[in-house]
Amino acid sequence: MTTRKPAPRRKAAKPEPVKCPDCDGNGEITESVRVGPRKGRLTADQQAVLCLTCLGTGDGPTD
Repeated sequence: MTTRKPAPRRKAAKPEPVKCPDCDGNGEITESVRVGPRKGRLTADQQAVLCLTCLGTGDGPTD
């Protein structure tokens, strides 16, 4: 007589984290460069900055 082994349990797949709505999961956004005192004149240049919503992780907020 043979003995049967129980079938191994499958682990549930972790859900993928939601992408950040502000940076689309990149962790960086572009901001326009301002030049000059007080008002700051906009230039045609842009710089990459850290996304403040996800702090550069690319994951969406959990709240």
